[in-house]
Amino acid sequence: MPAFRQVGEKQLPNPVLCMAWSPKRDLIALANTTGELLLHRLNSFQRVWSLPPSEYTGKEITALAWRPDGKILAFSLADTKQVVLCGVEKAEILHVFPMQNPVTCMHWMEVVEESSALSSFYNSEDESKLFLPKLPTLPKSYSTTSKIFSEEKSDEIMNLLGEVRLNILVLGGDAGFVELYAYGMYKIATLTGVSGTCRSLSLSSDLKSLSVITEVRSADNNPEICYIQLDTGLLSDCLPEVTRMARKFTHISTLLQYLHLSLTCMCEAWEDILMQMDLRLTKFVQEKNTSTQVQDEFLELLLWGQSSPELQALLMNQLTVKGLKKLGQSIESSYSSIQKLVISHLQSGSEALLYHLSEVKGMSLWKQKFEPLGLDSAAIEGAITAVGSFSLKANELLQVIDKSMKNFKAFFRWLYVAMLRMCEEHIPPELNKMTQKDIAFVADFLSEHFSENEELFDRKGKYFNVERVGQYLKDEDEDLVSPPNTKGNQWLTFLQESTHLKESPLLFPSYPRKSLHFVKRMMENVIEQCLQKPAEVIGKSVKQAVFLPLYTVPESSENTPRLFELPSLWNDKKAKMHYVLFCMPEISPCKLYLLRKGTDPNRHIPNSVMSIDLSHHLDNAEDDNAAAQSNYVYSCLDARFYDDEMLTVVLQGSEEENRRRVLAQLPLASTLSCETEFNWEPNLRLDQQSGAIPCQELVLGNQWRELESMKAQFVAVNGIRKVACVLSANLRHIRVFEMDVEDEDEEGAESQNVSADQDGLETSMTSQGQGEESVEAEDEAGEPRGAVFQKTEEHLESEEALGLS
Repeated sequence: MPAFRQVGEKQLPNPVLCMAWSPKRDLIALANTTGELLLHRLNSFQRVWSLPPSEYTGKEITALAWRPDGKILAFSLADTKQVVLCGVEKAEILHVFPMQNPVTCMHWMEVVEESSALSSFYNSEDESKLFLPKLPTLPKSYSTTSKIFSEEKSDEIMNLLGEVRLNILVLGGDAGFVELYAYGMYKIATLTGVSGTCRSLSLSSDLKSLSVITEVRSADNNPEICYIQLDTGLLSDCLPEVTRMARKFTHISTLLQYLHLSLTCMCEAWEDILMQMDLRLTKFVQEKNTSTQVQDEFLELLLWGQSSPELQALLMNQLTVKGLKKLGQSIESSYSSIQKLVISHLQSGSEALLYHLSEVKGMSLWKQKFEPLGLDSAAIEGAITAVGSFSLKANELLQVIDKSMKNFKAFFRWLYVAMLRMCEEHIPPELNKMTQKDIAFVADFLSEHFSENEELFDRKGKYFNVERVGQYLKDEDEDLVSPPNTKGNQWLTFLQESTHLKESPLLFPSYPRKSLHFVKRMMENVIEQCLQKPAEVIGKSVKQAVFLPLYTVPESSENTPRLFELPSLWNDKKAKMHYVLFCMPEISPCKLYLLRKGTDPNRHIPNSVMSIDLSHHLDNAEDDNAAAQSNYVYSCLDARFYDDEMLTVVLQGSEEENRRRVLAQLPLASTLSCETEFNWEPNLRLDQQSGAIPCQELVLGNQWRELESMKAQFVAVNGIRKVACVLSANLRHIRVFEMDVEDEDEEGAESQNVSADQDGLETSMTSQGQGEESVEAEDEAGEPRGAVFQKTEEHLESEEALGLS
């Protein structure tokens, strides 16, 4: 019976460009040529969700990577030069950050090294919860103007933090572009000196080195595949300090995202209806024939109850009694919503930001530990000052809202009564009473808000700015139209007269003429500069330790998707080794090569290069005839590391009469037992000295299966979950296997495969509707499907905690 059990098969409507198994669950992510991101479950290859391409993120997905805990999926986009972090549970875009170059490959690893300093940090990392209140959940957006974050919640944003243990997202691109992001959020290193276009990356789990496969144009302009090992010793030597710093900066990045979304909600809570008063009053000024100021006309109405025909027409025909009532309700509702968001979200987020920045400042003053990593206390102090200024501006907005609400309530109440008198309608007794204090209050409001300012008209092109809150929410560089009146403010007077406090660094600058958006952008820029310096310092410490030219790319493979091509990289955490798996089809088409390097660049590794001869003596036990014994010669189409001791390969018969495709598991033990040493000639490429590479025979055993009725070409595997996904040469036909069991019902599987071939396209097109499920309903423990749908998120989390596989 064939090895491995086939559990799913599908014909997809669009070619697949990337595929990656989740490290924790039986889920595989696929990206296709339309820019769509798909998540499928192992069982019957059922679709869980799909994320369609968006003009705001991009449509050309170039690489995928799972966060080690399996809760976040990162993907890169070439057309917009962005990297997107997507929440797996609900297919929500949590974070988007721009790149200088398009990303061609990515790798997300988790550090396994332990130290006593790290253990104490892991236990105390959440101590901020003792001092800071939990950030309030962000409300659903008020409209659809926030295209990406329309249904965002703060809990999902907080999920960006993930586990305390350090994990690093490594990104590579054209022209030697390589960057490292701690926790997928904070840029911890920008590397220079890497030549060529990155094809594959692998950062060792001990942080000692980074393996890079690059494609370089040789002297005769042919693409040449090279292996580069970069020494990242500073990250390894300063692991506790790097983890602390990265964790703090990830908190800061997450809080900036939270403040951004809070401000987006505030902008959506502010309504354009509030501008109607300003627009109608401006139009009234431009059309009226009298030379009387609008302020005087309203004052006449206030004191004598008389109004000009023009003002009466404005009030009765344009504003109307009903319109005025609606305007008053809109202003009160909008201002209340903005006020609540400022108090509960902006202020609490700013306080948390100040807390974490202050802790980072304390770290930067421990120069022995943190100065080598580029922490600059002066830059951090500037960031703290910028956050303080943002808090002051938020508080200023609160005061403006509070004052505006009182003013508008009194003004609209008086104007509503005046308009009822004009149309001779009944006035409720509770509205008809107006004290001298109320009259003075409205008169002050008219004096402050209704004076025609010709200078303002020349500068802004309008007369009136009665509504004062909206100017704070405009994302413009220009000054506020109506900045707050600070005359008579005793504190500001005291500061101006004090020579010692006037320029004191202890006081946050307030920027009274700037909007909240402006101060927020200024704060983000200062913090970003503060975050950039460690990335530059750490990046400069990374040096190239090894550069090995491997082989030239055959002309025939120029059109093959680069994402699926060998070489394949692997990091053996226990043995602390980098493995590189590759083929050289033009030199020796029937061999698979393995290159080994220690994660410590100074460690010598014997038998660093070896090969596997893909000729196999196959014994068909079901046939007693001696002719059943034959020698098969294979070429390798794709090869991936299943785990530290096993390779998963897709093989193809080399002879014309035997072009069958085979999925097989190859144990590494026999290959690694090779005792013949290979001496690398430093001036030659590996393919130019391939004859001297020691070779081992292929050991296939019973761990193989013929892939019938399929032009298999590529494979993606996950040894932890014991699964494999085989993709055809046309990138649209997929088969999924469980690798640790034999196919018990071969006939049933074959009939299932035939039916899957027939209706696979239809299923894949319609599954987005009723067939899709939540990740929460996933069958991790192998229960019947009926039981799976009833699983709750809490049950899943408890299963993961128990380590069910």
